[in-house]
Amino acid sequence: MTINVGDTVPAAKLTKLTPDGMEPVDAAEYFKGRKVALFAVPGAFTPTCSAKHLPGYLEKAEELKAHGIDEIACTSVNDPFVLGAWSKQTNADGVTMLADGNGDFAEALGLAMDGTKFGMGKRSQRYSMVVDDGVVTQINVEAPGEFKVSSAEHMLGKL
Repeated sequence: MTINVGDTVPAAKLTKLTPDGMEPVDAAEYFKGRKVALFAVPGAFTPTCSAKHLPGYLEKAEELKAHGIDEIACTSVNDPFVLGAWSKQTNADGVTMLADGNGDFAEALGLAMDGTKFGMGKRSQRYSMVVDDGVVTQINVEAPGEFKVSSAEHMLGKL
């Protein structure tokens, strides 16, 4: 079942890379007590993710925060070192990278996809959501191969 508006973010393990190394993150705990703009990409360093998705959230960060967003986060079925390198290369200091190395979070949300025909294995669908104190208040899931509704611009238009 896919997560919907009004649902609580499920417990799943994510990982954040910090200057001190890998830090485990419990998704259910992470989203409590604040309003988070979360977007998911099929893979760090992939064309649309690097050229449009992440840059859009970096460009619109201040506008999102002006609309009450406390934090902007990105998740991908990549290891934390890959997300750390992607963040560094793109100067994405304003976005918290949450690695979903085994795809458990994508599965728990019902937003996993099979990218094996592209040699990518199990991945996350491209989507964005707003989570307010652990509850989904906005969800925008892309159709396969598209980039429209998960953009920062679209999210801003719905805030």
